[in-house]
Amino acid sequence: MTAIMERPQSMALIVPESVELELTNKCQLNCGHCFNDSGPHQSHGTMTLDDWMKVVAECAELGVTVVQLIGGEPTAFPGWRDLVDHALSLGLEVEVFSNLYHLTETAWETVTRPGVRLATSYYSINAGEHDRVTRLPGSHRRTRANIVTALNRGIPLRVGIVRCHDEQFVEQARQELLALGVHHITVDDARGIGRAGNGQAPTMDALCGNCARGRVAILPDGTVAPCVIGRWLGKENVKDAGGLRRILSGPAWAQIAAGIPPKRSTVTGACTPNDSNDCDPSNTPACAPKYDVAPGPTTLSHCPPNDSQSCAPTEPACNPQFGL
Repeated sequence: MTAIMERPQSMALIVPESVELELTNKCQLNCGHCFNDSGPHQSHGTMTLDDWMKVVAECAELGVTVVQLIGGEPTAFPGWRDLVDHALSLGLEVEVFSNLYHLTETAWETVTRPGVRLATSYYSINAGEHDRVTRLPGSHRRTRANIVTALNRGIPLRVGIVRCHDEQFVEQARQELLALGVHHITVDDARGIGRAGNGQAPTMDALCGNCARGRVAILPDGTVAPCVIGRWLGKENVKDAGGLRRILSGPAWAQIAAGIPPKRSTVTGACTPNDSNDCDPSNTPACAPKYDVAPGPTTLSHCPPNDSQSCAPTEPACNPQFGL
């Protein structure tokens, strides 16, 4: 007797609110907790500018509202400004998640455009502690200066503080950012993915629970993943026939989404671990505490000793100086 196989039914299309476009693995920094092993000697991947242009166009067709350019350092990717222009022309909002180590004047002109916002990571009020996380001396000074530049230019800015060790000056960093005028601050712990995984296989515990639901990530080789943190779960490539629409409406994607446990209690509705920074680069709603406060002077209860290791005469003895 011959068995008759039923044709699989088509799946409902899952349209994310935001799509993370991981343009490159190249970055000036070499952070010890980096989820994709970015660094100065890494490559841009195999996605071309034309490939990314097609992805942006399809995002607009599907009804995505925000695309985020992330990396690595997205401004290191040739043509990233063309992608911003393309996305804006199609009615999409754009967030550029930069390390803010170095932006050219043309880069500043691009991120100042209406519909574009910036995001960055920050690690400590203390220059030496910040630089030990990024593994690049001077990165704290340059990132902090460019945070101030972004604020002075009126660019919408989100800053995520990543806790990489227990004694890190996280709260003092938050107070510093508030005093500088940053009003959207999130705090998160480093995830055991990529470099932070220390060779261990990733687990679902690293995910916030919103992956594949509110957002989708496309990696530098075209792999479509539930988010940039859940990169190991990606199985299909956006460059294959049918593109993003086929993947998001297919059974393989539905299976991935169903396998990611939500991080909210079905009994109390309470939030489980914070997913507010690298796991939430597009600011999707989950468990992130947001400090949206009115502008105004903020004082620190104390100022930690400077361990910038520069021993420069111009280095302030108590870091930072707010000038308020």
